[in-house]
Amino acid sequence: MRQLHASSLMSLDGVVQDPGGFGETDQGGWALPYFDEEAVRDSMAALAAADTFLCGRVTYELLSRAWSGNTGPYPDMINAMPKLVASKTLSEPLTWNATVIDGDPVEHLTALKQRPGKDIVMYGSPTLMHTLMQHDLVDTFKVTLMPLVLGSGSRLFLDGAVPKTLDLVETKPLRSGAVMLTYRRGSAPA
Repeated sequence: MRQLHASSLMSLDGVVQDPGGFGETDQGGWALPYFDEEAVRDSMAALAAADTFLCGRVTYELLSRAWSGNTGPYPDMINAMPKLVASKTLSEPLTWNATVIDGDPVEHLTALKQRPGKDIVMYGSPTLMHTLMQHDLVDTFKVTLMPLVLGSGSRLFLDGAVPKTLDLVETKPLRSGAVMLTYRRGSAPA
């Protein structure tokens, strides 16, 4: 069965909004000083193990605008990968090798995970992640924790998130001071 891996760049106070500086906030780009070569290699390995990139509408609009014209090893991988966008407002055709999920994202992802193929990777998209968590569809959470406090911004886990137990499966400190934390769905309910 295919796995769904949700990846986020997060400040110590849980903020995930605009880590790459795509214009969402005045303090955007806060993760860039900590996203070193080692983090890029890790991200490329995760992309190589996947054949589908999943995101919500906001993440799709930000990333497609920022990355679709870039070239190089990392942008080439992500630009070539088919993307699924969960949105109630977007309609076809989409750019950036993307398709709007037809119907309920939970039903679509449940079926997709049963089909043969590589893994599914998702960046950011806290609203979509919240929905998928409620239905126990996220297999792995990879959180790169940045050593800074932002004080405001959208958080990784939304208020009202269903309590979940997660098992820590890997801790990887980076030379930049960031720490990559990988969690799997927990073995016992919270």
